[in-house]
Amino acid sequence: MSLYDSIVITGAAGMLAHALKRAFKARRLSFNAVARREWDITDPPQIELMFEDYQPTLVLNCAAYTKVDLCEEKQAECNDVNGTAVESLAEICRERRAALVHFSTDYVFDGSLSRPLRPDDPIGPQSAYGRSKLLGEQLLQAKAPERWLLIRTAWLYGPNGSCFPQTMINAAKSGKPLKVVNDQTGTPTFTYDLAEATLDLLDRNATGIWHITNSGETTWFDFTRAIIEEFNLKTDLSPTTSAEWKKLKPNSAIRPAYSVLDVSPYEKLVGKPMPHWRDALHRYRLALETP
Repeated sequence: MSLYDSIVITGAAGMLAHALKRAFKARRLSFNAVARREWDITDPPQIELMFEDYQPTLVLNCAAYTKVDLCEEKQAECNDVNGTAVESLAEICRERRAALVHFSTDYVFDGSLSRPLRPDDPIGPQSAYGRSKLLGEQLLQAKAPERWLLIRTAWLYGPNGSCFPQTMINAAKSGKPLKVVNDQTGTPTFTYDLAEATLDLLDRNATGIWHITNSGETTWFDFTRAIIEEFNLKTDLSPTTSAEWKKLKPNSAIRPAYSVLDVSPYEKLVGKPMPHWRDALHRYRLALETP
């Protein structure tokens, strides 16, 4: 039986699922993409029915509650989707001998280190969102199926979903002045590159925890400046600090000051570097321009 005999992608309406569907189509692999309105993964009986219908050999869980600031107010819902639902998926994948790929975040780290973060580095989420994603990680590992992948990524963006670049583009086009944090450092990650890297890991029978982002690092402010440049926009852009932003938005979540992830184990495994984040941003623009 092949790993790719029966593929199920959850969170079908999101931008990561969109990228994975694109990657599977390029390989002429069939798949079933399911959205919450069809199968709610926070409801274990619905997961059972999904498995009865599709008999998956591989599940890629793209379902997530990703509204980071709103998670501070809706922690129970956030924990249900990002945490306990992952446990239910892991349990049934173990029972049915299906492989499971789950995606997590740089926000499980506290941001105190100043070097690229390795999978075994100490964790310490500073936000409700980060804690919910860590809960999902822990429950997955506690109920792990025979074959599983936990892929941490960061600053994810892409077509077919709300994301930071699109928010900045819309704001710039509306003529709003932009004030963006300049003391948080990470790596923007294009969904198309994450999807391809995910298939690279599966092709090589990788298991366990992996870090996948584009290469390089930047701040939110410099990322915004690159977005403005790439899309040939005109706007008033100025930097601010995390502390100043927190004063303006007291209910916003705390983000890590430094959350660049170490992708060198992946690059060593596959024998090629991850594309640089600036190149990825250019290809994102081209993807938006392609009908």
